Amino acid sequence: MRRATVLAVGSLKGWAREGSEDYLRRLRRYFPVEVAEVAEEDLNRRTPEEVLMAESERLRRRLPEGAYVMALDRERGRPTSSTAFAERLERLGLEGRSHVAFVIGGALGLDEALLRRADARVSFGPITLPHALARIVLLEQLFRAVKISRGEKYHW
Repeated sequence: MRRATVLAVGSLKGWAREGSEDYLRRLRRYFPVEVAEVAEEDLNRRTPEEVLMAESERLRRRLPEGAYVMALDRERGRPTSSTAFAERLERLGLEGRSHVAFVIGGALGLDEALLRRADARVSFGPITLPHALARIVLLEQLFRAVKISRGEKYHW
């Protein structure tokens, strides 16, 4: 992987923004990383189905053309360790898939159409994370994957 795009529902605030920006700074020393945020729907004004469909459609429209799409899916995503995640990203690069787009849903997740569109689904474990924290976990795991792949120490 030589380029990453993170597509996410909602914008980060406070501590979550700071954590995200910290990992983005670290990652951008190795390759370009773009973050695209789409608007959240108001859960009090629409049905859960409408919210899921609207947010997923916004994400779908922002998918970079030609990118390998990896959806974060706690329930049906492939569980992974940090080492396996690093190896998977390395393998994608060797297969010529240099641009990977990671998709993070909102409070209700991602709709079936977007999950079917994804080339892969990944899970960082069975616990439910707020989507702001899921984004930080993804960025941290990307940074850790880079360090693992390069044989560099993670802690300095």
